[in-house]
Amino acid sequence: MRRFATIAAKISERKQMNPQIDYQSLADRYQTPLYVYDFDAMKSRYNTFKNAFDGRKSLICFAIKANSNLSVIAAFAAQGAGADCVSFGEVKRALLAGVPKYKIIFSGMGKRDDEIRGALAEDILLLNVESEEELERVEAIAAETGKIARISVRINPAIDAKTHPYISTGLKENKFGVDIETAKKLYLRAKKSANLEAIGIHFHIGSQLTELSAIAEAAEKVAELARNLIALEIDLKFFNVGGGLGIAYKDETPIAPADYALAIFMAVKGLDLTIVCEPGRFLTAEAGVFLTRVIYEKKAGKKRFVVVDGAMNDLIRPALYGAFHKVAVIGAEDHSGENLCDVVGPVCESSDFFAKNIHLPDVRRGDLLAIYAAGAYGFAMSSNYNTRRRAAEVAVEEGKDRLIRERESYEELFANELSLLKN
Repeated sequence: MRRFATIAAKISERKQMNPQIDYQSLADRYQTPLYVYDFDAMKSRYNTFKNAFDGRKSLICFAIKANSNLSVIAAFAAQGAGADCVSFGEVKRALLAGVPKYKIIFSGMGKRDDEIRGALAEDILLLNVESEEELERVEAIAAETGKIARISVRINPAIDAKTHPYISTGLKENKFGVDIETAKKLYLRAKKSANLEAIGIHFHIGSQLTELSAIAEAAEKVAELARNLIALEIDLKFFNVGGGLGIAYKDETPIAPADYALAIFMAVKGLDLTIVCEPGRFLTAEAGVFLTRVIYEKKAGKKRFVVVDGAMNDLIRPALYGAFHKVAVIGAEDHSGENLCDVVGPVCESSDFFAKNIHLPDVRRGDLLAIYAAGAYGFAMSSNYNTRRRAAEVAVEEGKDRLIRERESYEELFANELSLLKN
């Protein structure tokens, strides 16, 4: 297979933090822990991705699961993006943020009946079907409600994406999608159904992908299936390549969008289909910074802990995946030395850490730390574990900052239970 040259290093906007943003001032104004998003960087990333697909019919759908803030979704919608949703709640978010219904895809395993009904009632572009059992439910509910359900089928191409096992989705042992032979049966069933219209074909082999060959191989396998289906007079319109393009958290070499697009173009050569892409992390991760303040340093023998006010409930990726996020002290020029430490939070779990065995200068109470590349799967995966309030979120755009999600109050945290409390 042709080797594609990587030009990712030439993408000028690939920066861990915008030096023009005064993070110290934002932390003082909005308090910590705090998420800060560079909206200009997000829009630049979107345009880089979109431009890579110039010359072909395409639809770029932002994967809402990466960052579900309404203002983030709205910013991409204003650029022309659609939305990839994995719950009906995300479908509602997309609609509220101004994404046109004809640009919304409902993917995800295990859709409940009420979610299927809701998606059909909203008349979104299509539902992505993950199994024969799900197709049966979609068909039955469409018949009950007098609808025609537009669908695509998610293909599991049995290809190793060479990513973390928790975010690999294209192997036989993964729960997602169906094999090629099963997919053929589902498309033939849909063709005969009065309540199903198969208009797309879909695959997604994982997240944080840095191996272009795996993506190209999957695209070629699914494109061959698409050709066979079209020969059977199944009127496909969309070829959905999923998302998953990785970023440089540490020393990874990301795939350049131009190389990615070229691999897809080669796979679908001769097919008159709209290419659908579902980037999430690629668009938002590096545009986000998580800010947290030092509570104190703790020494335990030779072990040094930097204890901060953020915790695993705010940013769970290090605890969940062992993921690496670069950590830096804001204004470190007036600090002395650099020594090994663990950066940890207040949650009562040994997994409550942001980094282990990294070098940081000596810090004092109140010093500000920045945790980089936190714009994807940060707030979106946060929780109220240990009855901690979730962080605020701030957008910076054209030199101006604005609050896009207030920090939760304790009153809001307890409101849903207080009215039900028996004294």
